[in-house]
Amino acid sequence: MFETIPLFPLGTVLLPGAQLPLHIFEPRYRALTTDLVTGARPGRSFGVVAVRPGWTASEGDQDALHAVGCTARLKEVQRLPDGRFDVVTTGERRFRVLSVDTTTAPYLLASVDWLPDTPPSGAEEQDLVPALVHAARGAHHTYCRVAWKRDDWDAPDHDVDPSVLSHLLAADCLLPLDDRQELLEETSSLGRLRLVRRLVVRETEILRQLRAVPVPLEQILQPVTLN
Repeated sequence: MFETIPLFPLGTVLLPGAQLPLHIFEPRYRALTTDLVTGARPGRSFGVVAVRPGWTASEGDQDALHAVGCTARLKEVQRLPDGRFDVVTTGERRFRVLSVDTTTAPYLLASVDWLPDTPPSGAEEQDLVPALVHAARGAHHTYCRVAWKRDDWDAPDHDVDPSVLSHLLAADCLLPLDDRQELLEETSSLGRLRLVRRLVVRETEILRQLRAVPVPLEQILQPVTLN
């Protein structure tokens, strides 16, 4: 059964459990924020979907958007004097975009279905969970020690559900958009733990070789301007 949600295309991937601060200045998304705050659009949440590199989503072209996104729930909202907003959101549910509606509202709407998780099945897979959790946490710890100053990061709580852990670990790491999208689309909780460990180990080795503070790959590839 599909549902209709407001859609906010962005040049980033929101992961479940991760925080995403936004500065809302475009008129259509000011209208969306107003509708969410006033309750005209119930639920205080909207869908975030990543725009494919080299594309724009201003006209709601579905080919410009990745098929899988994540809902963002408003946690903090500050209205600025000129009508803009500063908001803080938290990622919640993954969804798949079925179609995009550009005419019903001032902002984009999408028909979506929800993307369920595939938990470990059987005793053999269940037995793998502690080892995969330990390996993923260890890779994250090493990455953060290389990438950040001591007080700039914290490990996720030890009671975090393994199905959520991979997303929280990835949120601390400056992974390229395609890697974050791959994690978002992976429906196996065990597969995500394996994947996040592999990605984080790779990024740690790159940082060690560069011996530099990391920047997102998208920023490195931006052309130099003369302004």
